[in-house]
Amino acid sequence: MIELQRAGWRLALRPEVGGAVAALTRDGVDVLRPMPEGSTEILDAACFPLTPYANRIAGGVFEFEGRTITLPVLSAFAPHALHGDGWRSVWSVEARDEVSATLLHRHQPDGWPWAYEARQVFTLTGEGLHIALLMSNLSDTPMPAGLGLHPYFPVSAETRLELRAAQVWGGGVDEVPTTLLPVAQIHDWSGGPRVAEAPFVDHAYVASGPAILSGDGRTTTVTASANAGWRHVYAPGADFCCIEPVTHRPDAAHAPEGEASGWIVLAPGGSLSMWMDVSIQG
Repeated sequence: MIELQRAGWRLALRPEVGGAVAALTRDGVDVLRPMPEGSTEILDAACFPLTPYANRIAGGVFEFEGRTITLPVLSAFAPHALHGDGWRSVWSVEARDEVSATLLHRHQPDGWPWAYEARQVFTLTGEGLHIALLMSNLSDTPMPAGLGLHPYFPVSAETRLELRAAQVWGGGVDEVPTTLLPVAQIHDWSGGPRVAEAPFVDHAYVASGPAILSGDGRTTTVTASANAGWRHVYAPGADFCCIEPVTHRPDAAHAPEGEASGWIVLAPGGSLSMWMDVSIQG
């Protein structure tokens, strides 16, 4: 485990478990849901990276430049492929000091038939945590690409979430949305409702502005780079919720030609990057 500290902030990283954040605290209070000590289950993590794509690819199969790409599917999420491979890989420590660390993941072609490398750069600032996520295509052919970050935030009975969006991906079946809907048809967070009173939500909101969690005497603000134009909100009625900035909509691999889905193509040697900031007021 790697630990960084600055001005009351503490960050713990688990490079060997998906390059995950294990804990983020300020003055000893959890800002992200802490990973249980000794756990090696990535879904217990406080935050993990999504590379080389985010969310689901329906059926674990898609077509790209005349090729049929068949991805590995985890039994827990069958029949769909989920979140790529970065979150299930060992990352190495490329650099670190007292307030920052860089983790590296190099992928060799397998079910995802392109070589790429990804880096996470974690920096504790005076205001909170900055994570930059970068990916480069190391193959000699073009590669489709997307990125995301998957933080878990503690939720109490008083926690409210404010997220301004006009549309959300919904419809479809089996957790793969197909249609842009008005947010009222899923759940509208713009007024800052209590998370505990929300229905089950597992949807991508078309939103690039801040997400604000408030309650228990403090406010947590999540902001992200402009290219992370979707916020996937997972609110399962538990003691946490996820607010995931991602660079493409769910199942973007199957988006119709011409749709601004966020799914991009990296030329050989090309790169994609995004960032997320988590800060506290109060």
